[in-house]
Formats: sequence, structure tokens, C-alpha cells
Amino acid sequence: MAWSPSSWKTKPVAQAVEYSDEASLEKVRIRLKTLPPIVTPGEIERLRSHLAQVQSGQAFLLHAGDCAESFNACTQENISNKIGLILSFSLILIWGARVPVVRIGRIAGQFAKPRSSKTERLPDGREVLSFRGDNVNGLDPDERTPNPDRMLSAYFHSATTLNYIRGLLTSGFASLNHPRDWSLSHVRSPALKEEFERITEGLADALEFSRTIGASESIPFEMGGPKGVIGEVDFYTSHEGLMLDYEEALTRCLALPPALQPLPTSTTPIITGTPMRSRDGVSLPSSRSSSRRPGLGDATSSPRGGIREELTGHYNTSAHFLWIGDRTRQIEGAHVEYFRGIRNPIGVKVGPSMDPEELVRLIEILNPDREPGRLTLITRYGANKIEQHLPKHIAAVQGSGMPVIWVCDPMHGNTLTSTTGLKTRNFNTIVSEVASCLRIHVECGSVLNGVSLEFTGELSEDGFSVTECLGGSMQLSEEELELRYQSFCDPRLNFEQSLDLAFLLSNHYKKQRRGYAKGERPNYIEAAFDGRQKTAQ
Repeated sequence: MAWSPSSWKTKPVAQAVEYSDEASLEKVRIRLKTLPPIVTPGEIERLRSHLAQVQSGQAFLLHAGDCAESFNACTQENISNKIGLILSFSLILIWGARVPVVRIGRIAGQFAKPRSSKTERLPDGREVLSFRGDNVNGLDPDERTPNPDRMLSAYFHSATTLNYIRGLLTSGFASLNHPRDWSLSHVRSPALKEEFERITEGLADALEFSRTIGASESIPFEMGGPKGVIGEVDFYTSHEGLMLDYEEALTRCLALPPALQPLPTSTTPIITGTPMRSRDGVSLPSSRSSSRRPGLGDATSSPRGGIREELTGHYNTSAHFLWIGDRTRQIEGAHVEYFRGIRNPIGVKVGPSMDPEELVRLIEILNPDREPGRLTLITRYGANKIEQHLPKHIAAVQGSGMPVIWVCDPMHGNTLTSTTGLKTRNFNTIVSEVASCLRIHVECGSVLNGVSLEFTGELSEDGFSVTECLGGSMQLSEEELELRYQSFCDPRLNFEQSLDLAFLLSNHYKKQRRGYAKGERPNYIEAAFDGRQKTAQ
């Protein structure tokens, strides 16, 4: 069947939202189609290139942020704290692993959530529709009727969030000259502060040495100095592509960036530039046929700069990266149909219910041309199930020869209910799944390319981190969960717990890099965490 941004409508839609007013829904669709893109093809293609580096082991992927964003949390303080935590986590990783970190935030669009049941029963006995996220309905039980106007609100909150992030990252916030601003004012643990201080002090010495020998910028950006690797970082946005009406409306057929266009077919002079190359560095002919994957459109004539065949692609301009959830990955379903045609890099959640043969078929549908950086597999089994399922999935993918990025999500398979009735997760269990994932990949001749985490830099009104997950070096107990439990969806690691995990991963990769861990099982990070707990005590 030919693909189009709307061909998903011919397929069964999992997690569909039922709107009572079709006319209002159509009005919102039309309005969304006229609004400007939130992200650009150039940014999306840059992420594809960075993910190709992740796939080849030249970089590490950090995918992190909220379980679900809320409109009310779209504030300067919250956004700054979230970005600060992601920057801190990535700096700790880079310091230990000595590889670039590709940062993709679950931010600027992560407003919808799938639900296992359409309805829920309230303590007062009423049965109401389940809360599906701010872009569908309201958390208030009296606001549970799906409202299509909320998709417009999601668009504007996403655009506002990304606009502020771009402003932060291009005006010195991400500068390596003052990383203390990202974390230390929020962290209460003396041990964590000391560890982070050691990194920042070492970094400051290195930067001072570079400035002394004239190898780095000496004039700050704010004072007219140039932008550079010390003061700026790449940052990408993502969300689960759950609401297909919204995703379709923001899918645009746009020209690929100039660097990816074929050379002109005539001898008309053009601006000299880098010859067009494939992802693996092989030079391409001046005229390139369209991809078998429908995300790349047929070449069309364009008079600009002489006669040339201009390639176009269908870009989802709501985010740089989107993923298919475990509840919507049906091979004959609407979400797979939609995702197979967009040019964005995409992810797929892989859980215990995924058969190895189904996984291979899914990969073949979503990446038929075997493009590097196109497809990320985000595994989420649970610490007690990963041994049973991950080796089979790795073997199936290796047997198919299909290129993928392997990412561990140690959060979603490890949710439990505390004795006080709150959804929570145990930090030790999260560490256990990461450790098992690292070990199993090594044993299977594979590589873990990244992690996908739900964490937050949000602070309570009194300036303390949230209390939603158990354990960590702060040894958060069940009785303390209610102190600052702020999530309306799934529990998130707080600032301290996130840095705990960052240091564990960083130290693992440092030992691996230095060769100290030869012959040592990768799950030593669990023992390392036990040591950190004793130190904290």
C-alpha cells in the first residue's frame, strides 16, 4: 500500500482517543497544519548523523526526561532544572567514558500517555475516563472529556519550551566554564557534591590550560565571543508518537537540507561545497533515486542554482525523535504504518511480550533500507525478566543483519505500588536492570548504546528534590515518598538519584576504558553502588 501521512487511517488504531465533536477535531487539524514547524529538517538530519555515530559505538545516547509533561510545569525554573540535570548527567558520563553523549530529552511534546484501561474508578465510587495527558483531557475528574483544543495547547507549550531551551543553550547556560550552576545548588548530598566538584575542578584546570596556550576561546559568548564546543551543546527533543491526528498535522513534505541534495544535472556553476556522500562515506552519483522507504520523496526539478533534482522527505516537525510505545507497536496497526514513512529517526519500545520473529519483521518494515541511525530499540523488560528475553532479541537482530541502536530503559518494567498506595520504583532494581543489560550485551557480542531514563530536576517549593523513587544514596524510604511526591504519572528519579546512576555508569566506562575491568563481569556496578551507600552512611 502506498504511504502518505494519512494512510494510518486505514489501519486499526491502538489507544485511540474518541472525540465527541468531529467538527471541532477537524478545525484543530486544519489549524495545526498551518502552524510553523517546531523543528527543522536540518536539525533532524543532524540527529540522524549523531545517532549513526551512536550505532557505531563512537557516541553514547542519553534519552531522558519526564514520564509525561504537564502544561502547568512549563515554567522557566522547571525547564532550566531539567536541562541542567541532563547536562550534568551527560558531563559525568563524558568524563568517565571519554565519548560524546547525544542528548535527547523527553521534553517539548511529551504530553500524552497510553493507558491500560479507558476508565478508572475514583475513591468516591464514580467511574470516569482515564487521564490521558494534558493534550487529551484534564487531570481533574470533571475535565476528563477529550478536548481537541488541547492539541493546540500542546503545540504552543512545546514551541515555547523548545524556544526557551534554544535560548538557554545558545547564551552560555551549557558552557563548560560553569557546570556548577547545573547541579550543585540543588544537590543536598555532600558525597555527590564532592564527586561532582572533583569533575568540575578537573575540567576547570583543563580549560585554564587550554586558554593559557591559546587553544580555546578567551572571550565569553555574552561579551561578544564566538560560539564553540565549550559554550554550546546539541540538544534534541522527543515524545511518544501516540496522537496520530497531531503527528499527521505536523508532518510536512520538505526539501532535504542542501548538503544531502544531489549535484545539479547541468554544468551551471553552483557554490562549491562538500561532495554529497552516503552515511558510510561513499560518494553518491549526482542523481540519486528515491529511497524504498516512503519517507524520502521522488526527486523533483528545481531551478535554483541551475537544473537539479531536489529530494524531499516527509518530516514530522513536532520533534526531532519519536518512538512507538509497547502498547502501539502492532505490525498491522496504525502507528507502525505512520512511522514507516517519516524521515525522522525513530524508536520502538521492546518488552517481554515481543516475539523475536515479530521484532525482526518490525525492523524490516521501519528500516527497509538499513539506514544507520534510523532505528533505536528501547528495551524495557524489568530486572527479573531481562535474562529471559534480551538474549533472544539480540540473537534475532544479529541473525537478520539489520542495523539498530540498543538502548536500555530500566524504568518501565520496574514499577511497583508502595504499601502507602503510591506508584514507585526502587533504585536498586533500576541499577540491576542496567547492570544485567550491560553484561548480556557483552556476552552476546553486542553493545549497549545508551540509556532511556525518567528523571526530573524539578524541586519542591522548599527547594528539595522530589521523592518518588525508593533508595539511592539518600536511601529514600516508603514513609518518605509522600513528602514531595509530585508526579501525576509515573515515578521519576530525582536529582540525587539521577547523579548516583550517572556516576555508576561513568565509573563503569572509566574502568572499561582503562582496561581495569578485563575479565570482570559488568554487573560489578551493583557492588559499586553498595559501596557508595556505605560511604554515604
